Amino acid sequence: MKNLSILSLLLLAEQGCGFVAQPTIQTATALLSTAATSEGKDAAATVIDEPNEADLERARQKKILLGILKPEPTKDPVLADPVTKQPIIVNPKTGTYFGSFNGRAARRTKYEMQASGSSDRYEGSSRTFFNLLEPVKEEEITNEDRTTTARDALLRNLTPLIPPPLRSALATAGVAVGENYVPMRDLFTSPAVSYAYERGWRDNFRAAGFPGEDEEARMAMEYFAPSMSRNMDTRVLVDMSCATGLFTRRFAKSGNYKRVLGCDYSASMLEEARRRIQADSSLSNLPETQLDLVRLDVGQIPMQDSSIDALHAGAAMHCWPDLPAAAEEIHRVLKPGGRYFATTFLSSYFGMLQASEGGATGPSRQAFQYFESVDQLRELMIMGGFARDKVNVEVIEPACVVIRCEK
Repeated sequence: MKNLSILSLLLLAEQGCGFVAQPTIQTATALLSTAATSEGKDAAATVIDEPNEADLERARQKKILLGILKPEPTKDPVLADPVTKQPIIVNPKTGTYFGSFNGRAARRTKYEMQASGSSDRYEGSSRTFFNLLEPVKEEEITNEDRTTTARDALLRNLTPLIPPPLRSALATAGVAVGENYVPMRDLFTSPAVSYAYERGWRDNFRAAGFPGEDEEARMAMEYFAPSMSRNMDTRVLVDMSCATGLFTRRFAKSGNYKRVLGCDYSASMLEEARRRIQADSSLSNLPETQLDLVRLDVGQIPMQDSSIDALHAGAAMHCWPDLPAAAEEIHRVLKPGGRYFATTFLSSYFGMLQASEGGATGPSRQAFQYFESVDQLRELMIMGGFARDKVNVEVIEPACVVIRCEK
């Protein structure tokens, strides 16, 4: 009866979720069969004080089954509450359930995440991303709230289609064009932009001197190698503003890192990144690398102090609204000896766009951050906490900037 009840629990749990998991049922049945055989043998055996090999095997099988039924909460060694910076406890919700992806059996786990002493609770899924940008709302959601949310989402998606000069003119006239819309950040929350990013959008960067994805990934990994060799047991790499996972996938496939975290503000970018990861069979079973996607704000990184070995930000800094906060946060989360590698644009690349804005300044009025010189970027990183002799900024003509910093 005991064996039957455990198997029944597995079947009931999966039927309740509407999924079928034949590999899991077969595995559980095999384990229970082995356990029953062992019990039958042990019934005739003499009881001894020390556990025998069969006892140990039964205990191991029980642990496996309990892990399938109810995974244990764990403290994440890197992720933290974005405000308190205290480690979060990742708790698989009662339903670890199973389905299929591209015709293959696939396991999907939903998570609740919360730091000790914090009232904010966050959610995530192994099939999408960890959302550490927006805490779960506990209060009741009204129909009015839903209407407001839908309207804001529509405005957010339509606003990128309005030319920047017209947006500025409308805002000056008091016409709200997407409340709290920050062009340099929110442009990339549009599903249309997420769709286009690896379908031609990023190819345009070559005109500014960008070296191409493969070459930039090689340059970054080469720069990160010394910091990884100092921390062979952890080797954590963050790909900040990862967009569709263009570099995240390359870092994960390299096998150089034990954990790769692709991070972005945009949910639509992360959804596209996950779709591309799932479509790439070489990423389906990485033997050495844990690959996670995290939604966050670079100005308030939800990671513990001195918890990562390297951070990459490819063509990203010109899209960050609060640059001083971002530089400080990057310095905070890097371990001593940890390294930061980034690429971005000089303002000359955006000359026509900048001129069209009519001298408007500030994140809510500018399409992007405009870096006039390498000195501006160097001072930014020094003000963030990096020592002057540990900051190197160079230009790949005509307008690509490469930044290397060591903590």
